[in-house]
Formats: sequence, structure tokens, C-alpha cells
Amino acid sequence: MEYVNPLTGFRLDGRRPNEMRQIRGEIGVVAKADGSALFEMGNTKVIAAVYGPREVQNKGQQMDGQALVRCEYSMANFSTGDRARKSKGDRRSTEISLVIRQTMEASILTHLMPRSQIDIFLQVLQADGGTRSACINAATLALADAGIPMRDLVTSCSAGYLCSTPLLDLNYVEDSAGGPDVTVGTLVKMDKVTLLQMDAKLPIEMFTDVLQLAIEGCKAIANYIQEVLLENTKKLECMRGS
Repeated sequence: MEYVNPLTGFRLDGRRPNEMRQIRGEIGVVAKADGSALFEMGNTKVIAAVYGPREVQNKGQQMDGQALVRCEYSMANFSTGDRARKSKGDRRSTEISLVIRQTMEASILTHLMPRSQIDIFLQVLQADGGTRSACINAATLALADAGIPMRDLVTSCSAGYLCSTPLLDLNYVEDSAGGPDVTVGTLVKMDKVTLLQMDAKLPIEMFTDVLQLAIEGCKAIANYIQEVLLENTKKLECMRGS
């Protein structure tokens, strides 16, 4: 299958190689959570809910010098075309939960909230590639909505290499093609990479191009998230003024 048209240079979904899918973010979508967000990347939709900082439920896990961050990732049974039930706590979900937790911990100022607990719950409502990145972006919005202090906004995007072409923000069809892809998480203002996962080997010169493309995607998402947060701040100010 030609994932990039050799004549027009367009991908199967009509995007250019360096073009991201349409993104959309909304905060305050779960009423009883301390912070929450919905984030969409194309047809991939995820929801994040944050609770805390609050008292540590298991005192054996309490840390004197910092907050305990917990993360739980799951996929709704209706999120894909596969009707097979996915058991809660399966190996892939556990691994993704760990990756997201470690990525978010790089941003959260846990030392300001010692002996407390922050829970991040993530659920994929619709999956079409890039669920890991969408979850990280949703978690960032939800943490900001909860007022959790952070060093910087952490954002994530993927890029891959198909048909001898670096491609930004792979959808499910492209992701399933078997080519190498890289998922990156960054603290954009601090210019730091907090997550780097690659599913297959790439020559160093190709890897550099794919990595840079993913980082540019992270920067674009960070700009968008800042716009969403600014717009929400304006709405809150208007509500207080009225």
C-alpha cells in the first residue's frame, strides 16, 4: 500500500507528511474531579480526570519529601472496532500507565506537596493511533485545571517513517503499517525531552529527522494547550466579574 502518494505527496487521509491531525481540547468535563480534560487528535479521543493533592490512601506509600503520583490508563470497550473485551490491568495498559506517570512526574512539582497523593485517570474513548500522546496531552490539561503546580507543560506527539518519508502524528492505519515510529514527550519551554519511545530501528540520520518532526509537533500542541488554558482563564474572569 502507498501510504504517501508519489505524485501528490499527500497521505491516505489527505494530510501532508509534516501535517498534524486536527486537535481539540476542553477542560472541566468531569464535574466531581479536581481537574479534568477531553483531548482529541483526529479521531482519537481521550478523557483525563485528576484527583488531588489529597491524603495518601495507603500510608505505606506515603513519601515525606514529595507527593505520590499514580496513573491508571484504560481503553473503553467501544474505543476500537475490536469487540473483544480488554481486561482491566492488562500488561499493555500497565506499561502505558507507567510511561505516562513517569512522563508527568517530570513536570509536576511534587516537592511542593509532600505526604500527599495525586491520581490521574485516563480513558481512551476512541482509538485511531497516537493514544499515548493524546493521554499525555489530556493529563497536562487536567493537571492545569486542578491547579497542580508544574515546571512546564508536558506535551506529546508521534512521528514515523513510511515510504522513505518522515510522517507526523500517525493515525491507526499508518501506525499499523509496521514502519518505525517514535513517540516523544517534551517540556517545551525548558527544551527537555521527558519521553522517547521507538518501536523499530532507524539509521541515525533518519532518526534525527523523525525525532525533530515529533518535537515540532509537541511545540504546536503546547501552543494550542496554552490557548485553551488562556481562554478558560478569560471565561473564569468574566464569570467572576458578572
